[in-house]
Amino acid sequence: MRRPDSRSLIRIFGTLIALGLLVYLVSQQSWQEIWLAIQQIPRWRLALALLLMLVSRLAVALRWHSLLQAADLEIPFLRTLRITLAGLFASNFLPTTIGGDVVRLAGLLQLQIDSAVAAASLIADRLVGIIGMSMMVPFSIPALSSILGAPPEAAPLPYPAAFLTGVGLRKVLERARRFFTRLYASMQRWLLKPVSLLKALACTWAHMLCIFAILFLLLGGIGEHMPIWMIGGLYSLVYLVTLIPISINGYGVQEISMALIFSNLGRASLSGGLTVALLFRTVMLLASLPGAFFLPDILSTPAAKSPPLESDRSM
Repeated sequence: MRRPDSRSLIRIFGTLIALGLLVYLVSQQSWQEIWLAIQQIPRWRLALALLLMLVSRLAVALRWHSLLQAADLEIPFLRTLRITLAGLFASNFLPTTIGGDVVRLAGLLQLQIDSAVAAASLIADRLVGIIGMSMMVPFSIPALSSILGAPPEAAPLPYPAAFLTGVGLRKVLERARRFFTRLYASMQRWLLKPVSLLKALACTWAHMLCIFAILFLLLGGIGEHMPIWMIGGLYSLVYLVTLIPISINGYGVQEISMALIFSNLGRASLSGGLTVALLFRTVMLLASLPGAFFLPDILSTPAAKSPPLESDRSM
């Protein structure tokens, strides 16, 4: 029981350190310049950004719902949506980057769903999201190669070749084998239904398009113009960085990585990158607020007393 507690402490301290670094980074810029940049953004851009974020939340719920249906779980979409929104809201406070998944698991267990199937659906949902966002990484290569001063094909390997020899190589291969064995066991039911995976991936693309459009709107609103394909590539790097479980919901880590990546690789100003990062976080928080209405019911209602699914079908 000590190990989970220590991990939670690491994430809490990681959040505090990341937020401290973010405050320091912002303090090195002109607060007045950042505030003026926020004020100059047309209100219609902010309203449209919030609307797009809500649409992206809907796409995320649809992605998970398609995977649940592929597992022969007859859950009304409104129930899936409520559980998803509750999980997104809870992830703002739980000390882990996957805290919302714990809430979603609790929501499924209320419906008397087998815990192994429920957990597997969450793994599949998260994996589809990672695969979808990883598809945008190649669009960041031109920006990376310009910084490195080398063409994409000449970019250095992420790991020293000397490490991938002897004992090091065997350890890497063994860990990879165990990881993919567990992954295959969790994904087996969905691998037999590729259409469901394609539907889930399509929902992920819709979610990603909303995210990229939001950043396009915010960057354009402060006079930082960037092609949407480059925004997608750079944000995919930010997303992969925030997967590292060292802070609560990526607080601080997301803002710092977004500001540095968009300024250094996207050629935006550092103050502009910070402004967009802070606004993007604000939009995310506002879009997660509807989940606050559903979270108490999920956390307080015992599974044995959960309402029947038929009640949702009538809504």
